[in-house]
Amino acid sequence: MIDKVLVMKNATIGRTIAVKSIISAGLIVLAVLLPQLVHLALGQPGGVRFLPMYLPILIGGCLLGTRWALMVGILSPVVSFLLTSLGGAPMPAAPRLPFMILELAVFAAISGLFTKKIVSNGLWAFPAVFCAQAAGRLVFLGAIALTQSFTTFTTGMILGQIVTGIPGIIIQLVLAPVIMIGLRALLIADKENE
Repeated sequence: MIDKVLVMKNATIGRTIAVKSIISAGLIVLAVLLPQLVHLALGQPGGVRFLPMYLPILIGGCLLGTRWALMVGILSPVVSFLLTSLGGAPMPAAPRLPFMILELAVFAAISGLFTKKIVSNGLWAFPAVFCAQAAGRLVFLGAIALTQSFTTFTTGMILGQIVTGIPGIIIQLVLAPVIMIGLRALLIADKENE
């Protein structure tokens, strides 16, 4: 969606890259800070229940498109892991990191596929988020199924975590599209009426 705004403003390639870089960095920062805030307020169970890192990734996909959002989806858990490791409590934990990178990359890529549709109608953010969540969790479960013989995770454990995370999934299914509809109204609708 941000591409549409930049085209409407006749942005140069350099400015487009700068704007997308700033937005991407902001989303990564948000993806690192939100889990910290949830864990401070609600403890570790709050993170499992509300899945706070996922919201900025879904917004990034809808806003930036697949390529840029993919970078946000991959870098967010890596940056979080590196920064929180400095304090001795890495989030996500090292064994979970590769799976989370894969899952968030799928979230970003799938939601990013809907960007042009969201530009034409903000309601497309709802199927974008739903499809991204479904595909990301299926890929996560598939990766666990393929590796459970030599990792500490099992598909049953991950299915249990998905059930625990239903409140966060529902919040994301509503909040991410509402944010995108609001952003679309601010960024595109006003510009088209000028």
